[in-house]
Amino acid sequence: MESPVISARRLVAPASEFARYLRTETVGGVVLLIATAVALIWANSPWAGVYEAMREIRVGPAALHLDLTLAQWAADGLLAIFFFVVGLELKRELVVGELSTVRQALLPVAAALGGMIVPAGLALLVGRGAPGMDQAWAIPVATDIAFALGVLALAGSALPAAARVFLLGLAVADDLGAIVVIAVLFSSGLQVGALAVAAAAAGLYWWLQRRRVRAWWLYVPIALVTWTAIHEAGVHATIAGVLLGLLTRVKPDPDEDEAPAVRLEHRLQPWSAGLCVPVFALFAAGVPVGAEALREVVTEPLSLGVVVGLLLGKLLGILGASWLAIRITPACRPRGLGWRDMAAVSMLGGVGFTVSLLIAELALADQSPQLVQTAKAAVLLASAAAALIAAAMLVRRGRVHAARAETVPDTPTSG
Repeated sequence: MESPVISARRLVAPASEFARYLRTETVGGVVLLIATAVALIWANSPWAGVYEAMREIRVGPAALHLDLTLAQWAADGLLAIFFFVVGLELKRELVVGELSTVRQALLPVAAALGGMIVPAGLALLVGRGAPGMDQAWAIPVATDIAFALGVLALAGSALPAAARVFLLGLAVADDLGAIVVIAVLFSSGLQVGALAVAAAAAGLYWWLQRRRVRAWWLYVPIALVTWTAIHEAGVHATIAGVLLGLLTRVKPDPDEDEAPAVRLEHRLQPWSAGLCVPVFALFAAGVPVGAEALREVVTEPLSLGVVVGLLLGKLLGILGASWLAIRITPACRPRGLGWRDMAAVSMLGGVGFTVSLLIAELALADQSPQLVQTAKAAVLLASAAAALIAAAMLVRRGRVHAARAETVPDTPTSG
């Protein structure tokens, strides 16, 4: 029979893990914002040539087809660690968290689906016929967890805690959708032999997890082999991180204080949020933002599609899908949140940033560098606008909740 201490620990763990996740991602959002500012200032300074030269420096063994630029290492290597943490979080949410039951998962999953389908549809509609639009429709489907949670923590602290739970569930489900898009849309020339090696390495990782092996010196080489094989197979290498994260055990044994997934999150999340994602932003966010660049953003159909998709599509998709799910399924609106609160949180979905920048690079790899820069500028401008609009909405709703709390009379007690 399980001891009361262990039972209590398991009851408390989801709440404490959720609080820790918010704290880490909020700090990571601040670091990410600083890295983005540095990249923008550097790329628009007299030293812009140095910035571009740094991005194109090649390192790595050519024999393994890993002589990549620093920008590619940031996108394929460092983001693999970020997606590993996402995979751990997704696995935990699916098994023991907010997405572990159908009733719990209905609303955030429906909201995430709406927040992907509507932006993609609007982007295709606005940018129809534009070069690169056959894949660029995927750019506005993503939501940046770090930025969205950071804005919510700073501007929406007066809202009920259910707002944070809904946003986290939405963002996790959205990440899963973005992962599927990257895996399906940006895989080409698949190498069966390399895929077999990746499958074998991932299978060994899973078996070691099942056998309760905790030797890090076994897991690190297996992870590197998996990443290299998936990269060689023609699949975007970040999928290796997601795959291994989903294969990690999330339920602790009776004699364990923490499951392996929780231990790995503790160790890797600060590095992911504080180093990996900001370094990627440093290499990806440096785009010209002068008058000419801004003119191209508002005149180029593809970039207009990205802006409309993030700013309007995310709001309509998340809010509309949430309303529909509540009307036709057992899903219910988060406790304490009105529809205006839901609209404010839905607006945060338009903060695409990190994953949208990654998808822009992948989707437009065969297009002109100028078009890639314009698409990135559109992502940055739309994400910044979505964050500012959402912050204003959250502050307003926070004042409403605060005023409502002050006017509620004390409930008389009997006896």
